[in-house]
Amino acid sequence: MIIVNELSKSFGSRTLFDNVSAKFIPGNRYGLTGPNGCGKSTFMKILSGEIEASNNGTISRPKHVGVLKQNQFAYDNERIIDTVIMGNELLWQTFKERDALCEKPDLTEAEMNRLGELEVIIADENGYSAEFEAGEILRGIGIADDDHENLMSTLPTDFKFRVLLAQALFGGAEALFLDEPTNHLDLETIHWLEEFLASYEGALIVISHDRHFLNSVCTHIADIDYDTIIVYTGNYDDMVEQKMQARATIESANKDKAKKIAQLQEFVARFAAGQRSSQVQSRRKEIARLAPQELKRSNIQRPFIRFEQEKPSGREVLIARGISKGFDGKLLFDKLDLEIERGDKVAIIGANGVGKTTLLRCLMGELPVDKGTVKWTDNATWSYYPQDYHDEIKPGFTAFEWLMQFMKDEGQQYVRGILGRMLFSGDEAEKATGSLSGGEAARLLMGRMMMLKNPVLIFDEPTNHLDLEAVSALGEGLSTFPGTVFVVTHDRDLVSNVATKIIAFTPDGLITFTGTYDEYLEDHPLKPLANAKRK
Repeated sequence: MIIVNELSKSFGSRTLFDNVSAKFIPGNRYGLTGPNGCGKSTFMKILSGEIEASNNGTISRPKHVGVLKQNQFAYDNERIIDTVIMGNELLWQTFKERDALCEKPDLTEAEMNRLGELEVIIADENGYSAEFEAGEILRGIGIADDDHENLMSTLPTDFKFRVLLAQALFGGAEALFLDEPTNHLDLETIHWLEEFLASYEGALIVISHDRHFLNSVCTHIADIDYDTIIVYTGNYDDMVEQKMQARATIESANKDKAKKIAQLQEFVARFAAGQRSSQVQSRRKEIARLAPQELKRSNIQRPFIRFEQEKPSGREVLIARGISKGFDGKLLFDKLDLEIERGDKVAIIGANGVGKTTLLRCLMGELPVDKGTVKWTDNATWSYYPQDYHDEIKPGFTAFEWLMQFMKDEGQQYVRGILGRMLFSGDEAEKATGSLSGGEAARLLMGRMMMLKNPVLIFDEPTNHLDLEAVSALGEGLSTFPGTVFVVTHDRDLVSNVATKIIAFTPDGLITFTGTYDEYLEDHPLKPLANAKRK
């Protein structure tokens, strides 16, 4: 069990949470939620002991916890399978001490006794099956057996992250702290992780911007809001409903109290100077008792994302015939035919590194195709949301100044209106572009897309920096957009709620499918990753 008692954390004058007390019970799976910047990762680092709280609050945690580390390059000189086993620090140090003793030509009696003690620890920690267990987890996250003995430095960055996830999951930790574990995972691997966590018996605390993942995994939600952390029973959608109902109940009660107070105040005003002083005094006490419950402002905010098109494109937006593309002898896609019509919402899915971004860039003409042709309708102008926003949003501007560059003839008030919709109200609009968080930069880019009103929208991993409410708002905006959408994403809710066509990079080749994502899964169910090969 994890017990938190009167924990606080502040940065300067800003309070993230104050005097938080909570229990995280084994067998329960807690989603730690709240908007970008509310302190989720900070709270998790305090729980794991990585950083200190701002006060003398206390934390009681189990001896063995699994933590998803964020430095993908920390283990470059270690074997992949050893990196996983390091998730059980006691077992790993015991292995090292035993191996060092075994390398000695002669052992003293004390060393022989110590060797026996080490073997007992190894047995208690299931060390004799450690490599087997680590291998099972590595296969589950898509790293093939042939790679397990290789050094971490041989892996691309996204697969290093997978190994760090395997490290956290290894060894039967009594508690798991996972900060954005679905980053760098494809849909099949996320599905495997959900099944793994569903059978986990310890206390799980997980941060994720993947609503589908939270709804599938979590039994409780620990929500950071109102300067505290409130634990709700149920998954993320259950929490949102409970939170809205609780606030609505208080607001309704406050309205009833306000009406009653107005009646009492009228009585007091009429008879304060008369002979009914005892009744007046009674009414005054009743007014004090009926004081409305203070409603703190929630830090959950949802941007208002609505895309319009100034002029519709032609009916046949894009026709690609026999296009192929490869790099360094590796073919990413071959003889691909596409026919995209006005109003199609195309989701491009698949593992990292298989060619999704390359396909987008080929369709936009940023990269030449090796074979085939790509033809857009004459008036098919598009707005593009890149995976890396730094090339788009340069420092040296305010958010308002940056967005003003793309104004046509609507005026400053229109631009400020767009900024307000994207949560840059008041002084926030004057924030320097060089100091924007990932979520703020993402919302600013989408504000530009809303202003440009192009009939085609192209997104490359738009949810990477968005909180849950912003992802939901984006899904609503894309669903109601009358134009054409291309989106590369691993977010299943976004794909499920938006897509009408699927382009899927799979181990069996590229699949194009007309229909929703649920219909696609009926025809092409996700395959277990136990024998998956990393391409």
